[in-house]
Formats: sequence, C-alpha cells, structure tokens
Amino acid sequence: MRLNGIILVVVLALLTACGGNKGAQVAEEVPADSVLNDSLRNDSLQALVEDYPMPKAADELFDDFVYNFVVNRKLQMERIHFPLPAEQNGKVKMLTKNDWKIEHFFMRQGYYTLLFDNEKHMEIVKDTSVNHAIVEKIHFDTRKIEQYIFYRKRGAWMLTKIRHIPFSQDVNATFLTFYQQFVTDKTFQGNSLAESVKFVGPDPDDDFNVMEGIITPDTWEAFAPDLPKKMIYNIIYGQPKHEGNSKIFVMRGIANGLELEMTFKRMSGHWKLVKLTT
Repeated sequence: MRLNGIILVVVLALLTACGGNKGAQVAEEVPADSVLNDSLRNDSLQALVEDYPMPKAADELFDDFVYNFVVNRKLQMERIHFPLPAEQNGKVKMLTKNDWKIEHFFMRQGYYTLLFDNEKHMEIVKDTSVNHAIVEKIHFDTRKIEQYIFYRKRGAWMLTKIRHIPFSQDVNATFLTFYQQFVTDKTFQGNSLAESVKFVGPDPDDDFNVMEGIITPDTWEAFAPDLPKKMIYNIIYGQPKHEGNSKIFVMRGIANGLELEMTFKRMSGHWKLVKLTT
C-alpha cells in the first residue's frame, strides 16, 4: 500500500504520537476509543489533512484511495452512499450521516493484514481495472466478519454497503478457522508445519542481501512470529473467488518496517505452513 504527500506525513505523525512505531510488535489490544482516535479529533491536525484534497490519481488504485478514506473525515463522508444499507442476520438497516462514526480501519493498530491465493494473485493490488473491493474486519472471538463493500463509480470509489456474515459464508472460510487455531494452540501450530519450511529473511551481515534456509519442526520456536489472535483485516480486490488450496498471509507495518509473509498449502485436506518470509 502507498501513502502520498502530506497524507503520509500526517499519518506518520499520528502513529508516532500514539506509540505506533514499535518495530515488529503486534498491537491488537487497542480499545475502540484509542489514543489514535483522540489524535484524529485534534481540530488543527484534522484541518491540515482536509486542506489537502485527495489527488484524482488516488482513485486509480483502491489501496491509495482507502488510505485517504481513513484519515480524512471530510472525504470519508463524501465517499459513502447514504443512506447506507447495513445487513445483519437477514435484516437491513439504512444508516444516515448522523448514524455514521469515522472509520479508521487498520490505521489505529499500525499494521495491516491481507490474504492472497498465491504470489501471482498479489499483483492484483496494482491492477487499475479493479472496480470492486471489500474491506473485511474478521473477528475470531465471535467468528463474525464485517464486510465494507466499495465500488468505483464514474471513476470514484464509494462505500455502498456493509454486510455482517459468519465465517462459513466467507470465501476464506476453512483457512480462517485453521488460522484461529494455528495462532492460539502451540501444539496444533507445530503439527501444521510442513516437514521442512522454507525461510527467506534479511541477511544480518549484509543489509542489501537476503538469506534462505530451512526451518524444521524442532527449530520452529526460534522463528515463530507473533501473530494477531483476536481480529485481522483483509481486502478482497475484485469479485471474490473460490478459496483454493494455497493461501499467503501477509502482515505489513504502516510506519514501523514490519514485513511478514506466510505461505500455506492444503495437503490431504489439512493446511500446512510451507514458507516464511520476513
């Protein structure tokens, strides 16, 4: 994902002010009324963001648009199709502007997560022909997912609907169930490793090079990353497809240099970790 110009400066300032720049630490215990929300309520800072309208080019890629959407209150209100249908348990509530509370998505936690089918699929984030995207808030405690559905209409991205669904209805249903147990059960995690897991990471002796190796189950504990357990985000670019037999879990920091990719393959009906890239 990319941030442009003054928006990048402001977002970095917000994250630094609320302690977001903490290396690879996963900050998932942030309450709904977090200090980032407090920072965003600062009138002068908010005015600074809104004084710099989003460039038209930011509508070409959803990633560029969504960053502007979450930091600019004025833009966010302009890019929601009110009354906004919110569907839950078969019932639809029409939300008005007075019902809406500013939505910051993953910005409050300083990192974001994505799920891709394979390495080729990861290139879709650069596809300017994508006109449909879904931002998912995936809650593991309730096994529910909030889907924020966006369409690009007449060249402008708009939030057109919110939908609440159970895990079972999501395109990544079986993987999400697996992931929840993988991050909370160490025994299950150890049993979910391939016989050898490929490792790719920075070379400690050369900042411009990478090192590759093999992780075996008996050395896994030394490499096991700290992963979010309560809630993750995902963005579905384009129309959802079938789940498939491979999945790449990506976690990237917004202002802290965090970079992590975990590749899983479904083998004989069971998901296995086959590659870790840091």
